[in-house]
Amino acid sequence: MTATRFAGLGLLAAGALALTACGGNIASGGDAEEFPTGPITLTVGQAAGGSTDLIARAVAEGMAEELGVAVPVVNKPGANGALATEEVAASEADGYNLVLLNASLITITPLAVSEEEAVSLDDLTVLKGLSQDDYVLVASTASGFDSLDDLSGAEDLSYGTTGVGTGSQLAQAILFAEAGIDGTAVPFDSGSPALTAVMGDQVQVATIQLGEAKPQIDAGTVTPLLTFSQERNEYLPDVPTAAEEGYDIPVAQYRAVAGPKGLPENVQEALVSAIDAALETDAYRQLNETNLLTPHEISGDEVVSEWTELADTYRALVEDNGISLTEG
Repeated sequence: MTATRFAGLGLLAAGALALTACGGNIASGGDAEEFPTGPITLTVGQAAGGSTDLIARAVAEGMAEELGVAVPVVNKPGANGALATEEVAASEADGYNLVLLNASLITITPLAVSEEEAVSLDDLTVLKGLSQDDYVLVASTASGFDSLDDLSGAEDLSYGTTGVGTGSQLAQAILFAEAGIDGTAVPFDSGSPALTAVMGDQVQVATIQLGEAKPQIDAGTVTPLLTFSQERNEYLPDVPTAAEEGYDIPVAQYRAVAGPKGLPENVQEALVSAIDAALETDAYRQLNETNLLTPHEISGDEVVSEWTELADTYRALVEDNGISLTEG
């Protein structure tokens, strides 16, 4: 009887060891699926202090509160966000490395760089869309421009852009091509120096993200000519859209959160839930109001569909108008 009892115990022990070796231990399996167990890094491909960085920090703060772990924001500017995005895309698909995406990197930059340099959503898991930032074409007060018509007969027109492969560059290039406006493009590294150049009449016009341009519009140091939104922007109700002027150029900056391709379902669910909670916080909503951002809170799948369609639209507009975006 005793020998039989010990033999049974031996079989149970062997079975337990086998389960443990195969990852079959119930408690261990539960722990392995727990997420998160440590800090989640949110990488931003733009410099600190800009709209994208501020959005990332507000989202990270809300996520940290919801998940109970730190969510540090790391700035790695360069190539319109391509360097940061490629780094995150190449990281392990465990949910601990995320990136704040600008749509222009996916929808516009590929029109200005080689296929090898272009970043694709195929390499990412898009989690959530966040907001829309409209572009506005502004003129220096010294230029005397008050409308798009004033640009048609202007001599030696120069216009600033916020860099190669950006929404600013694309919007102006298409508008000027379709309106028959000749000018010299002057690329800057971001919206701030381009706006400063307009204020000083170093360039006569530039297309800037609304959140950056609005304080100077309110101060009267630049004149808004039109926006590139589908409908009149609520913050500039008296300024016409390009569509109203006869040019259907729906260019805006959209933002989303993404991680590497292949994130496990439970990780995706936890991250999306945390992002949703962050978007409901007073701090995030106040950020949108302060920076004149329009909420555009859509699912990751909807982001992929929307940005893919925009990329196709922009490519067609560029090809139809014989435009090159490779040089500012």
